[in-house]
Amino acid sequence: MNASSTHLVLIPSFNPGPRLLATVAGVLEQWSPVWIVDDGSTDESTAAARALAARDSRVRLIVRERNGGKGAAVATGVAAALAAGFTHVLTVDADGQHPADHIRSFMAASQAQPAALVLGRPVFGPEVPLERLHGRKLSVGLARLEILGAGIDDPLFGFRVYPAAPLQRALASTRRARGFDFDPEVAVRMFWAGVPTVNLPAPCRYFSKGEGGVSHFNYLRDNLKLVWLHTRLLTQLLLWRWVSVVRMRRRAS
Repeated sequence: MNASSTHLVLIPSFNPGPRLLATVAGVLEQWSPVWIVDDGSTDESTAAARALAARDSRVRLIVRERNGGKGAAVATGVAAALAAGFTHVLTVDADGQHPADHIRSFMAASQAQPAALVLGRPVFGPEVPLERLHGRKLSVGLARLEILGAGIDDPLFGFRVYPAAPLQRALASTRRARGFDFDPEVAVRMFWAGVPTVNLPAPCRYFSKGEGGVSHFNYLRDNLKLVWLHTRLLTQLLLWRWVSVVRMRRRAS
């Protein structure tokens, strides 16, 4: 498979354990290049990723010395991608939850509409924790309020193809969106900025600890962060952004 000169797969990674190499191998069967952004990991994954990048030219490893969160890792990767001449990045979780076999169809959708943010709409299996599923429904409803309608089918699912320059501008517009609040905040901010969206279904699998699954989600800390995120976005919408969002909706109708 020839490496793309415009679209790359970006894997933010923090202590993913042994699943990282399997995730990268699955991605490489579908696409290259693949860039890993190690976000200050302290487990064996850094050395494993370094060895992989040394023997496979399709893989690049970027190491952040300190853990800054998923959004910070993606910001580092996007800046490097733009500097190298890439225009789009597809983000994939390091633990293998996201479907590698859907990468080509998502990239094709992005190539057909390069200005668009291609968002995954997760299709869950029976193993999904119920508290995650119900919490997700609330986030979907809040995102619809923040953009005054449809356009973001799931604000939390991180399997996405971003146009890199608009993503970088969205990140520059806020000091937040550097942890678990990254996915919903940048989706809403990019929509506010006029970036069109495409929503495609994609399966999502939750791995148990026995299967090597790793989750860094802290229910109290990160749910509070999400509450604060939606409070900020709704406040901005009500104070001034609703005018531009309504105008954008009218132009699109």
